[in-house]
Amino acid sequence: MKLNDSPFAPNFAAIKQKQQATWLSGDYAVIGTTLQIVGESLAEAVDLRAGERVVDVAAGNGNATLAAARRFAETTSTDYVPALLDKGRARAEAEGLSARFLEADVEELPFADASFDVVLSTFGAMFAPDHARTASEMLRVLRPGGRIGLANWTPAGFIGRLFKVIGAHVPPPAGLTPPAMWGNEPYLAELFNGRAASIRAERRIFNFRYGSAAHWIQVFRDYYGPTHKAFAALPADGQGALERDIVALLTELNVGGVHSLVVPSEYLEIVITKR
Repeated sequence: MKLNDSPFAPNFAAIKQKQQATWLSGDYAVIGTTLQIVGESLAEAVDLRAGERVVDVAAGNGNATLAAARRFAETTSTDYVPALLDKGRARAEAEGLSARFLEADVEELPFADASFDVVLSTFGAMFAPDHARTASEMLRVLRPGGRIGLANWTPAGFIGRLFKVIGAHVPPPAGLTPPAMWGNEPYLAELFNGRAASIRAERRIFNFRYGSAAHWIQVFRDYYGPTHKAFAALPADGQGALERDIVALLTELNVGGVHSLVVPSEYLEIVITKR
């Protein structure tokens, strides 16, 4: 799939409204805290320096925010879900870290051009519906020579496949480019075409570690917005079918043996340097 190759014209405003409701449902922070290692790795990948001006966009509960603050960057954390910002703020306060928290949409950032040295996002910006606008906004607020650091699930990895399973039961909005395309290197090259001095990407693995497939289902059904909403949208028999398909995927990918669940999930770690 290429950028803007859909014959449909998606209603981004309506889609975004539904997305906000999705992320408000459950409690993403329960999942987000398990992903902290990704933020730490990303901060190292962009070679983050003390004193740099950093913005974490679509920050969720602040994994990249905390990683930047630990490296003494001048850090701003943004998301369009205030409840998640509150969770990030509480985490920073508990660890004695300095960061600013501000409600903001990655597609319409309230900052002047060239305000930051580094833009970060871990599994966040990829879910904004308008990919081209999201890329443009991240570039706009970044100074020339600055870096964008992204961690995005890949289409072929566990989460990319999970979204396909969910989409088979609860179809996504017509014309919307799948979020996992942000984990596709040629697509990123097209998305940032002509505006990046360099794009460096490395495939990495995050291991989901749970007690069992049933444990994973329970946690993601209760707390992860997209899964929570998908189950809620289905009748009882549909919920059972979705659960069976997810369990089949978990079982296929489990490398933890019969007494545990360890599911490797591929993601793309990207560093983009602005011209």
